[in-house]
Amino acid sequence: MSAPPTGGPPEESASDGPRARRARAARADRTGVLRRLLRPRDRTVRPQTAPRHDTAPDLDDCRRELARWQRHADSFERELTRVSFERAHLLAWLAALHPSSAVVAPAAGAGPDGTHLLRLVAGGRQLSWRLPPRDIPLFAHVPYTERATGHLPRDGPAAAEQAAHIRSHTRLLALEGTLFAAPAPARGRPQAGPAEH
Repeated sequence: MSAPPTGGPPEESASDGPRARRARAARADRTGVLRRLLRPRDRTVRPQTAPRHDTAPDLDDCRRELARWQRHADSFERELTRVSFERAHLLAWLAALHPSSAVVAPAAGAGPDGTHLLRLVAGGRQLSWRLPPRDIPLFAHVPYTERATGHLPRDGPAAAEQAAHIRSHTRLLALEGTLFAAPAPARGRPQAGPAEH
């Protein structure tokens, strides 16, 4: 039995021929190709001195912008609530002015706690408005019916026609008030008296 070799790899002798040199060159070429293939392709060398972007100021700016838009949304919500409250009171007043024709009825497809309709006749035409459940207590003076009288869609031409009718009826009432009102003396002007000689 022969003893195992000790030490490092055997030294290549100078007597290796061209065949051995070609084999070593081929191994070196394969190693280089493998290194190039295994190297990450999208790696770009970044300088070590490049400053890192701090995202804290951007986050603070976003939070300030969010707070600003939230204040706008809250302001619009308060304004919408105020306008809805005023609209409900004006409709209740309008219903009180037309006691013979005003009626509150459930809207089509609404449950017992759903949307209702205020209907009344003004200027020879039936008009209607939707009432959310929170506004119903303002209409305690208006008769209630379980059956809706007719169906008026609130979108499209019916709403536009209703608005046009209200405008023309308002002009007619204003003209009528002007024609039949007694002329009032103008304020701030002195009354013409008998001329003195």
